Amino acid sequence: MASRSHTRWRFRQPSVIPGFGLALGVTLTWLVLIVLIPISGLFWRSSGLGWSNFIALAFDERTLNALAISFGTATIAAIVNLVFGVVLAWVLVRYRFPGKRVIDAMVDLPFALPTAVAGIALTTLYAPNGWIGSLLDPLGIKIAFTPAGIVVALVFVGLPFVVRTVQPVMEEIDREVEEAAATLGANRFQTITRVLLPGLLPAGLTGFALAFARGVGEYGSVIFIAGNLPYVSEIAPLLIVIRLEEFNYPAATAIAAVMLILSFTMLLVINMIQAWSRRRYGYGS
Repeated sequence: MASRSHTRWRFRQPSVIPGFGLALGVTLTWLVLIVLIPISGLFWRSSGLGWSNFIALAFDERTLNALAISFGTATIAAIVNLVFGVVLAWVLVRYRFPGKRVIDAMVDLPFALPTAVAGIALTTLYAPNGWIGSLLDPLGIKIAFTPAGIVVALVFVGLPFVVRTVQPVMEEIDREVEEAAATLGANRFQTITRVLLPGLLPAGLTGFALAFARGVGEYGSVIFIAGNLPYVSEIAPLLIVIRLEEFNYPAATAIAAVMLILSFTMLLVINMIQAWSRRRYGYGS
């Protein structure tokens, strides 16, 4: 008996994190109150519609078009942010130049700037009579009040997510890794594609997922520059607000449920790709 008791005591290790049980309880309680209960309420309200009514409301032509615009523009903006966000993070990490601190601070500006203010500013710039729009209008290029304007707004609000996610990972990459690759005969393109990018892939996918999630649900910065034309530049969050103003709560609930399912599915796929990239390249594990 004493031997068994001694064995149990020997394998019982103290927790690395003090108060783990209390912290876990608070975390789960907060998660249930803030996330799970509202989502459960949304699905509970949707289940009360019945399959026939839910499908009729969720797959209405106007709803499908708004969902396509929301997810399509969010995906395009996230891809643009992934490319240019990585480049911007690389410049901020690898180079020293006058005004670097100012540019670094400007990256966080979309976090602090109210989205409505951003929308008004972008509309003023890209409208046909704006500073940039007046230059593009003679060329037949229209940004404001088109889906292209939505992409511009989503690029603006989503860029910091990619930069701030990739930047710390870049700072951990030692320059000696690049020098070793060059010593072994690799050119700059091979060094970037075979040495640097694999290590940045998990962080890049995380930034892409955050920018995409922000873009799908973005409202304030989009409604001013989009034009909000049904079947042309109407986003799903705006259509939900319209249905609520019409007191059509079942339709608003159905659209919200479809957005939630699609967003969760895409984020799940992105997380699976992240896990695969960590196993494949051995980073972030």
